[in-house]
Amino acid sequence: QVHLVESGGGLVQAGGSLTLSCAASGIIFSINAVDWYRQPPGKQRELVAQINRGGSTVYADSVKGRFTVSIDNAKHMGYLQMNNLKPEDTAVYYCNVPLIATNRGVEYDSWGQGTQVTVSS
Repeated sequence: QVHLVESGGGLVQAGGSLTLSCAASGIIFSINAVDWYRQPPGKQRELVAQINRGGSTVYADSVKGRFTVSIDNAKHMGYLQMNNLKPEDTAVYYCNVPLIATNRGVEYDSWGQGTQVTVSS
């Protein structure tokens, strides 16, 4: 089973920046996309940004112009660069990869364990 691991979360002041990374363990041949979600305290999980292998991106309106999603197809990793962070960005951030081709076959809908991002005012 493939495991996704997020890293890069932490505590930052409003206006600061963080970069999250999402790495897939195991023998990976390819990933089709990387999606970033977040779950603020007491709220439902929401989509933040998406990127596919071709580089096409989608952003939630609340992060447009501040967050940048990227993918490294060679390393099978995804990144979320977060600039001008606001207190309302505080959440647990998760990466999701819809399809992973591995030496053991295809895995669908893989999730990481989440990384906490806290933005202080």
